[in-house]
This record gives sequence, structure tokens and C-alpha cells, in this order.
Amino acid sequence: MHLLPTFGYLLVLFGALIATSEAYFLVIDAHAEECFFDRVQAGAKLGLTFEVAEGGFLDIDVTITGPDQKVIHREERVSNGKYTFAAHMDGDYTYCFSNQMSTMTHKVIMFSMDIHEKEVAATGATSDHNVEHDKLEQQIGELTASLTAVKHEQEYMAVRERVHRSINDSTNSRVVMWAAFEALMLTAMSLGQIFYLRRFFEVRRVV
Repeated sequence: MHLLPTFGYLLVLFGALIATSEAYFLVIDAHAEECFFDRVQAGAKLGLTFEVAEGGFLDIDVTITGPDQKVIHREERVSNGKYTFAAHMDGDYTYCFSNQMSTMTHKVIMFSMDIHEKEVAATGATSDHNVEHDKLEQQIGELTASLTAVKHEQEYMAVRERVHRSINDSTNSRVVMWAAFEALMLTAMSLGQIFYLRRFFEVRRVV
């Protein structure tokens, strides 16, 4: 009797959980730094995933700090990464992407921050219906986390494929340009040798 309302509620919850986890593209200019923060409670799990899609040597500096301004994680000149940690206290957790080491090249980054709040245990007596409801909600949460991970993995694979294709196109262009340069050099050397031999024999005939 209560199956349809419960099922509808779980579908709404499922859709809301999916909608709250998105990947974002960010452009960071040279000598610039961009920071974001999420306010969570102690015990929540946070997962930062990022990939440098364009710019220079595809490297960036990443720093994560807690509400107490202590550095939780720091990486320098990395192209991609995944870092998961648990919030040790309530407050704002800040993650920054720095391109200050670049002199004139901007960077394009795709990143996402997944947040899984700590579940609060229910108190008091619970009915079989509530227990079943909690189990379904837990399964929905696990399924949502799995689908989000798959979605993000597909997005990062697409970015990596684009980066690798760009590198391959650049390499092919350089190879073609080098082959054309070699052909021009060989042609010029051949013409030079022909001109030199003709001049040499003309001088010999005059003598």
C-alpha cells in the first residue's frame, strides 16, 4: 500500500543525488589561482578528482586545506589525480588549483568534488517498514555513488582521449613539417651539388 509513495520518494532522492555531483571545467590564467570550498560536517567523506585538459605541459598545483587552515593534501605540477579524505571537523574545506608557475600559458581543468555526508543513526523503535525503507535508501545511495563514479570516469576518459588526440595531432604536424624541411634541404643540396659540378667542369675546360 505504501510501496508506490516510498518508491517515488526514492526516485526523487536518487535523482537529487545524481544532480548534486557534477564535473566542472575551469580556465586558470597564468600566474593565477582559483579556490573553491565546501562546508561539511565531521565524518563526511570528500573525493576530489581533476584532470588538466589543455595548456602548456598539462600540469597544475593542487592544495586542500581544512577549516583549521592546515594543509590536508598538496601536489605540485601534476596532470591528474584523485584524492579522498574524511572531514576531521565541521567547517569549510578549501581546494585550490594554482597556475602561478606558468609564465603565459593558461590551463583548462575538469574537476569534481564528491561529498558523502555521514549517516546519522536513527534512535528509538523502528518498524519493519522503516527498516526496509532505510535499507532501500542505503542501496540507492550505494548505487548512486557507483553511477557517479562511472559517470566521472567516462568524463575523464573523454578528456584524456581529447588530450591524447591533441598530442598526436601536434606530433603528426611536427613530423610532416620536419619531413617537408628535410625534402627541401635535400633538394637544395642536390641543386647546389649540380651547380658546383657544372662550375667545376666549366673551369677545367677554360684551363
